[in-house]
Amino acid sequence: MHPELKAHPEYFQKEVVQLADNIYMAYGFAASNVYMIVGDEGVVIVDTTETTTAATNVLAEFRKITDLPVKTIILTHSHRDHVSGASVFAEGANPEILASDIPSGDPLIEETPHPRPVKAQQMRTKRQFGIGLSYPDEIIGIGVGPGDRPLIGMGAGILPPTRRIGRTGETISTCGLELQLVIAPGETPDHMVVWYSDKKALFSGDNFYRSFPNLYAIRGTEYRDFDTWALTLDKLMSFKPEILAPGHTKALHGEALIREVLTDYRDAIRHVVDETRNGMDAGMTMDQLAHSVKLPPKLAEKPYLREYYGCVAYAVRAYFVGTTGWFDGNPTSLRALSPVEEAERFIRLAGGADAVMSEIEKARGEDDYQ
Repeated sequence: MHPELKAHPEYFQKEVVQLADNIYMAYGFAASNVYMIVGDEGVVIVDTTETTTAATNVLAEFRKITDLPVKTIILTHSHRDHVSGASVFAEGANPEILASDIPSGDPLIEETPHPRPVKAQQMRTKRQFGIGLSYPDEIIGIGVGPGDRPLIGMGAGILPPTRRIGRTGETISTCGLELQLVIAPGETPDHMVVWYSDKKALFSGDNFYRSFPNLYAIRGTEYRDFDTWALTLDKLMSFKPEILAPGHTKALHGEALIREVLTDYRDAIRHVVDETRNGMDAGMTMDQLAHSVKLPPKLAEKPYLREYYGCVAYAVRAYFVGTTGWFDGNPTSLRALSPVEEAERFIRLAGGADAVMSEIEKARGEDDYQ
């Protein structure tokens, strides 16, 4: 195993971190972070984890800090790992639950008449995140979260939002706190960030985390608009935050550092867009571009642009298909052979089944699984 990957789990040690006098982050307890903002008569929770077990563990830690009731729950977006512990934080009461009204394509917290390939996505999600594998023998992490996390109660604590925030955003007053909710599409179209101006704290959801951005999730997702995500990063910088509280990985402090990090993040996305588009215009295929487009060294060496979660090659393929569709421009692709027919022809070209089996055994002995 690569030393960098082997050391990566140490980054996700469980802790509750005080980011400001009334802001707390529960980190390493689940795939995503949970934030508590303490007000005068109650607290605000930002995101709720993927399982009721993780949410219960986090709430127990928060209750060591304050016994004020949860008055408001804010969901930055509809991904399962952010919405699935809401019932735990509600504690049997009826807090206000706020989410964006932008359709996300995710049926978890929105009603949709459109059937989706749920079973296929479930299987691919299990494979991507190693669900069911044992820690640390079979899984060490999930890129932007710990591998050692509770999975009991996965998706069990989802509650429907009590109110949706429109495209123009909204400033809310709750628990003596004034919070600005801003629609900021990026990793998902329904993303909503929270700006707490009194503390210059920005809760950015999954529009930033310490990894190259997941511009395409291999579990299967709709096209994530690269240009929109880059523009949203400009919007985040416009707040000039001194605390950046992401949905995954550790919070950042200091206006200058945050500006540098978000600038690099934006530039990495735009670099992939520019290089892929230029290659497409030059007649390069998707496979050629996936192998040739790289981040420049000044970006690739940054710890927050390492490919722990997102991958440049996956992003290139996603941009190619997302902007031009599945047809690669090769006429033979329009009436492609079936997999069986294609395999039969390749075997004949390779000298027959015995020759192919011999090469397979040789490759397996060399750990060459391509």
